[in-house]
Amino acid sequence: MDIQIGRGKTARRAYGIDEIALVPGQRTLDPKLADTRWQLGGIEREIPIIASAMDGVVDVGMAVRLSQLGALGVLNLEGIQTRYADPNPVLDRIASVGKSEFVTLMQELYAEPIKPELIEQRIHEIKQQGGVAAVSATPIGATKYGAAVAKAGADLFFIQATVVSTAHLAPESVVPLDLAHFCQEMPIPVILGNCVTYEVALNLMKAGAAGVLVGIGPGAACTSRGVLGVGVPQVTAIADCAAARDEYFQETGNYVPVIADGGLITGGDICKCIACGADGVMIGSPFAKAKEAPGRGYHWGMATPSPILPRGTRIRVDTTGTLEQILRGPAQLDDGTHNLLGALQTSMGTLGAKNIKEMQQVEIVIAPSLLTEGKVYQKAQQLGMGK
Repeated sequence: MDIQIGRGKTARRAYGIDEIALVPGQRTLDPKLADTRWQLGGIEREIPIIASAMDGVVDVGMAVRLSQLGALGVLNLEGIQTRYADPNPVLDRIASVGKSEFVTLMQELYAEPIKPELIEQRIHEIKQQGGVAAVSATPIGATKYGAAVAKAGADLFFIQATVVSTAHLAPESVVPLDLAHFCQEMPIPVILGNCVTYEVALNLMKAGAAGVLVGIGPGAACTSRGVLGVGVPQVTAIADCAAARDEYFQETGNYVPVIADGGLITGGDICKCIACGADGVMIGSPFAKAKEAPGRGYHWGMATPSPILPRGTRIRVDTTGTLEQILRGPAQLDDGTHNLLGALQTSMGTLGAKNIKEMQQVEIVIAPSLLTEGKVYQKAQQLGMGK
């Protein structure tokens, strides 16, 4: 229902993750019986969680380790890893610089040209160690480096931008990427994003996407919503794009996974996204806290080094545990940021959902009061009052 917000302007109410809660059904399930497996581009993974293609989150080692643990990590092909043969000194500089010098330093470091030979080398390094080689580029980067990605034998190619659509207007001097042609010509599955609406998600699926990323600007290290004012709260965005997936499946028999991307911190956030219709999630800052993460306890946005309009900030996340503790446990923290798989399995058990498909069908209530209750609890903890 549209709400009139002033003369001549109406708006639709949208909901964020903190405004909903999941309702237990008539049965429960032993968490050990909860099947969290899913497929993306024909590749089956036990855990429906993807590490974001951000320089402070995924390098070759993280991609390999995430694969070993049953998840997936995406390497940014337009970042530090493909500009420098040895990225470690560069990452050390990013972690050590002061806040006032940060953006200038990033613009300097990211001015170094991307080297196609390093793209192929990083993909080979991941595959040689038994990892799933999932890589990411912007639409412009896909045009430039798609051939190198295919030649190196990557398993999945993510094309990501703040907003991706099949109808892009550009100056006459610029030839925009034809997404449908690219998906058809690439010998590997292509995942497209990001989007937040039913119509765009459906068009991306029709263009040949093997998966669609949902979310614009909600991430901890992204400032697009503040700089551009663009975005839709995640709960509504996921539900709309999941509806497009279901319609597309009914029409074609082709099931295209929907991946919630951005603003997800805890296991509860992940559970809510799947209950809203997501097949999997992409997260950044929770993995940036891993001991193995390349960010040295920091996390920053992909658009931070833009020479024209930097969007993204560097946040200090510190290191809270190993990647295995964060993903599979055992948890050493009680704030929902450790053992994300265990949280999903336990939630599915509590809700009686045997698999991801059943989890997508659980009842949801709008419960903004829970946010207030959570703040009360946090304040009590700060005061040492307990529950």
